[in-house]
Amino acid sequence: MAETLADAVAGIAAEAGALALAKWRTDFRRWEKSPGNPVCDVDLEVDALLHQRLSALLPDAGWLSEETVDNADRLSQPRLWVVDPIDGTRDYIRGREGWAVSIALVENGQPSIGVLDAPARGEVWRTVAGEGATLNDLPIHAGDRALFAGARVPTDSLPRVDSDLVAVAKPNSIALRIAMVAAGEADLVATLRWGYEWDIAAAILIAAEAGATVSDAFGKPLFFNTPSAQAFGVLATTPGIHAAAVDRLADRARALAIK
Repeated sequence: MAETLADAVAGIAAEAGALALAKWRTDFRRWEKSPGNPVCDVDLEVDALLHQRLSALLPDAGWLSEETVDNADRLSQPRLWVVDPIDGTRDYIRGREGWAVSIALVENGQPSIGVLDAPARGEVWRTVAGEGATLNDLPIHAGDRALFAGARVPTDSLPRVDSDLVAVAKPNSIALRIAMVAAGEADLVATLRWGYEWDIAAAILIAAEAGATVSDAFGKPLFFNTPSAQAFGVLATTPGIHAAAVDRLADRARALAIK
């Protein structure tokens, strides 16, 4: 049943990805919802398509999306679609490839199905809880790095305090960065800010099912369908460096969380 539902979700994600890809690098309208928070009319068009298709697939499920006004009714529903129509809008607007359609089905506070469709990169990431994760239908596995120094981090640059780490190419999409850990292409992804559930719901299930360790910035479990739809940071690592990553980030996380 879950696999059949996941197939349907992947089909909807592919339809949404094709719509976004057809309008990528064209003259679409774009603006800022708030300073540094870009959006474009393709975000809204993809959101509408996803809302229609996914709601028809599971009419009893709630809805949480970056591009839809939140409705507290979702809190009383045991199943919830958590969607980012275009995760990595900044790369999408700039004509870069680091964006993806992100869809998760959350059940009782945890993702049970996750799909990332990144058509500009030719990548489809899929998972069902308890079934492992795939990239383009091939099984993926997180790396086995156990030494924190030298860990690969998708980032534009590293602060001096983290100069013992190694920067690798970074897509704008946080979901795709987490997926890199799932596929063994990176060892560590960390954010130290209040972030929204739609950014990470699909990706953290993909990473966990690939054998990575995922948590918030303090090393605590992540929960979904919360009233604020937010968590403080996300940390996705190879299992052997997760404790060291939590320790490295602890002071910074405490300082930033209270601001």
